[in-house]
Amino acid sequence: MGKRYFCDYCDRSFQDNLHNRKKHLNGVQHLRAKRVWYDLFRDAAAILQEEQTKKPCRKFLQTGQCDFGSNCRFSHMTEQDLEKLSAQVQGERRSKELQQEGADVPPGAIEDWLEKRAKRLSAAQSNSERLIKLARSIAVSRQPQ
Repeated sequence: MGKRYFCDYCDRSFQDNLHNRKKHLNGVQHLRAKRVWYDLFRDAAAILQEEQTKKPCRKFLQTGQCDFGSNCRFSHMTEQDLEKLSAQVQGERRSKELQQEGADVPPGAIEDWLEKRAKRLSAAQSNSERLIKLARSIAVSRQPQ
């Protein structure tokens, strides 16, 4: 049977030889799946820049559907979507600038975290104490008299 090659992007396997692998890696289905995978990890600024350069898709705006889907060369984002994305990019830039300036952690954030941690630890400790008492009582009841 021989070795098999599994493509994580396409979620399929095939016999591993030079011809099959080359054919698959250069195939349309693989290239689309690979692009979709990497698009999941793009930042909002790159998406916004790309979408602003595209013209709006008429068919998508009229019907809400496009035959080309994610392969359409036109934008499927409405003005509101672009505004939300732009606001998200601005928020990310502001937070990045604050981190670079060495801004302090918002007041109360550490105290809140410490308080929640203390509650969790005390709850876990009380649960473990109850389990120990239960185990001791079971052990005592099983001892021969």
